[in-house]
Amino acid sequence: MSTSDTRRTVSWALYDWANSAFATTVMAGFFPIFFKQYWSQDAVITHSTFYLGLGNSVASLIIVILAPILGAMADTGGLRKRMLATFASLGVLATGALYLVQAGMWPFAILLYAIAVVGFSGANVFYDALLIIIAPAKTRHRVSALGFALGYLGGGLLFLLNVLMYQFPNMFGLADGGEAVRWSFITVAVWWAVFSIPLFLYVDEPLPANGRRHVDIGGTFAALRHTAQNLRQYRGAWMFLLAYWLYIDGVDTIVRMAVDFGLNIGLGQGNLITALLMVQFIGFPAALVFGRLGERYGAQRGIWVCIWAYVGVTVFAFFMETALQMYILAAVIGLVQGGIQALSRSMFSHLIPQEKSAEFFGFYNVVGKAAAVFGPMMMGTITYLSGNPRLGILSVALLFFAGMFFFRLVRDPVDTQAA
Repeated sequence: MSTSDTRRTVSWALYDWANSAFATTVMAGFFPIFFKQYWSQDAVITHSTFYLGLGNSVASLIIVILAPILGAMADTGGLRKRMLATFASLGVLATGALYLVQAGMWPFAILLYAIAVVGFSGANVFYDALLIIIAPAKTRHRVSALGFALGYLGGGLLFLLNVLMYQFPNMFGLADGGEAVRWSFITVAVWWAVFSIPLFLYVDEPLPANGRRHVDIGGTFAALRHTAQNLRQYRGAWMFLLAYWLYIDGVDTIVRMAVDFGLNIGLGQGNLITALLMVQFIGFPAALVFGRLGERYGAQRGIWVCIWAYVGVTVFAFFMETALQMYILAAVIGLVQGGIQALSRSMFSHLIPQEKSAEFFGFYNVVGKAAAVFGPMMMGTITYLSGNPRLGILSVALLFFAGMFFFRLVRDPVDTQAA
């Protein structure tokens, strides 16, 4: 690639470095811990799991409702970067505001968290849509994997700093671990904002056909109808989206609810934090490797490996008792999490008409965000009704099996041609 192409690609991928700090420190790490042990410390443990699952699901449902309309609007008006900036700003501000939430104020904490998740997820719709602009089809496996890899590394580095702040607050001039967690929300907001800047400076979004960026309501709904009509003509793309909705729901549920599950079965905060760090730093090289494997052997084979690994994760978690077992689980998740995310995005690009890729990728992102509605609610509800968090985590395996049922009906054109 030329110097300008490289700068554009790296600038795009750096947004993953930026916003993954929220996914790691807030969603997967400190928010579940702080919510259970500080904001909702007087609530019954299974009830707090239900509230956390509800917050995740409501935020995802909001994105499901808004994303189709806003995605089509961004396509027709050339507004991807502007909408990305709007949602990212919403996420940054809500994340920073978590610093202000005092003990016992769990409704306010859930509200701000849900707003931050909406900002995070909404911005990703437009971030992923930019992939087709910066990467031709032949390099999309690698570029997609680069984004996820930098996300794991960047999120892991800031999370490591936040963990040190929590464990050694005096070194950072903080009173205690609780103050350190609250300041970690500020560091995430700043990190997210600062490392988003290269994308807005160096990634150019083409102007729409009329030569100006604008909001076109009529064109927006016409584009939505057009996308739905075209999707029906491509059975492989439809089946893939159905499979993806199910198995990525399982992945997202594990990401969002793993720390809460670990606390419920009696594992210590330090063990869980170490496990999260393992996922991040193992995920960095593993995502890059899966990108290369996708180019060589096809994305479909890699996705099968990842789905079966996740089935094993849910079964293993049901019987998990010790911190060592948690570390083994974290290592397996770190190996496959970035791979299934990157290769799913790449494989979908092979199943759609290239001249309509922006519209189809917008729909892909809607399905991805819809995936996070059912899983956390299912796990939280089963945990609440049964009083047994192990049954909650085991239920996630149903999503992977359902995803495999439909995924087997999909044929990757790259694999077919190679054969």
